[in-house]
Amino acid sequence: MKVIVGLGNPGREYENTRHNVGWWLIDTLKERWHFEPWRKDGDAVSTTGLVGTKKVKLVKPQTYMNLSGSVLRPYLKREGWTAAQDLMVLVDEVAVPVGEYRLRAAGSPGGHNGLKSIEAHLKSPTYPRLRVGIKPVDERRQIGDLADFVLHTMPRDERALVDDITPRMIDAIELWIAEGTEKAVSSMGR
Repeated sequence: MKVIVGLGNPGREYENTRHNVGWWLIDTLKERWHFEPWRKDGDAVSTTGLVGTKKVKLVKPQTYMNLSGSVLRPYLKREGWTAAQDLMVLVDEVAVPVGEYRLRAAGSPGGHNGLKSIEAHLKSPTYPRLRVGIKPVDERRQIGDLADFVLHTMPRDERALVDDITPRMIDAIELWIAEGTEKAVSSMGR
């Protein structure tokens, strides 16, 4: 089973913040794939369905970002399940301009507390992650304090740029599900 974890913070006050782009994307996947409603699942809410012939579970941690890795405990115990092949994490990335994304098979958390938590639970940096850019393209918008920046509501023009790339991100995720990490990552160069 493929597991896709969208990182974000619970609570209405965080719904439209830059830090919740992982949740925006996973909610879009749920709707596109016509999955059932979210259900409580340990430290998360989740839903499961088929994408093509593959069973996929979507997971939204209900902890704060820096504790997100706890949702992986049940999967780590499953025989035959490996994060390198069966997990994808959807996450905001301040080093990538808004309107762009990066898909990688492995990497560092880059200062992202959600990814630090994921890696602490996996005990490995080897798992696919789709990093959604949140860096302002307008140079007049300064990042300043990083925590304030990521927890601030994303302006409408930037949200529109994220919405514009959502179909391409979904295509990349669907390719990952169907053909694996290597194929999905290599498609980024096209």
